[in-house]
Amino acid sequence: MKKGIWWAQAGLALVLTLAIIGISVVGTLAFRPLYYHDMETLGIAEYTGLSEEEIKANYDTLIDYNMAWKDGNLEFPTLPMSETGKIHFEEVKEIFDIFKYLAVFGGILSLVGIVFMARKREYRYLKMTAIVSCGLPIVLGILVALFWDKVFVIFHELFFNNDYWIFDYRTDPIILLLPDAFFMHCALLIFGGVLFGAVVCLICYAVLRRGTVKEAEQSGN
Repeated sequence: MKKGIWWAQAGLALVLTLAIIGISVVGTLAFRPLYYHDMETLGIAEYTGLSEEEIKANYDTLIDYNMAWKDGNLEFPTLPMSETGKIHFEEVKEIFDIFKYLAVFGGILSLVGIVFMARKREYRYLKMTAIVSCGLPIVLGILVALFWDKVFVIFHELFFNNDYWIFDYRTDPIILLLPDAFFMHCALLIFGGVLFGAVVCLICYAVLRRGTVKEAEQSGN
């Protein structure tokens, strides 16, 4: 394989991996049934004293805010929010915006690259993507499963330059609706999505590679 093609495949593998991560994060954010399930299994209504309808309304408002492409004001239907809480959610939305851009523009660039590589009969980028996308969720998934509390704190210390993420339930009761177990389930779902993308890439690589080998053998005969 020519050096130029190798670098092109490595670049495409990186872009495709980022697109898979972005799609997994945004998909998890949009997958509200996960929260509705946790709302019942974790007994959120019981320990908050709120009705399921009220919990869903406030949670849906938070998700709508983060899924929106344009900036807006976050106002919960029935819950108060402090100024520091508002700032934190604005910072969270900025992070989600990055993943949305990765999902959309990374997906578009990946599609262009896939078409380009298909014309050249080059598919090794799929194997590269599978290796990176498979290794990443496995390592992080193990860390999350074994050391969730530490991972949760380290994540916030890395991505936020303040301590506004440490909520006081008396001024920001929304935190009572978002238990740590729910965030762990979200992380595992994201890792599962990335792992699924890796498996799809690996299967596509095996199928396309086999087809290329058969064509070479037939042309040789």
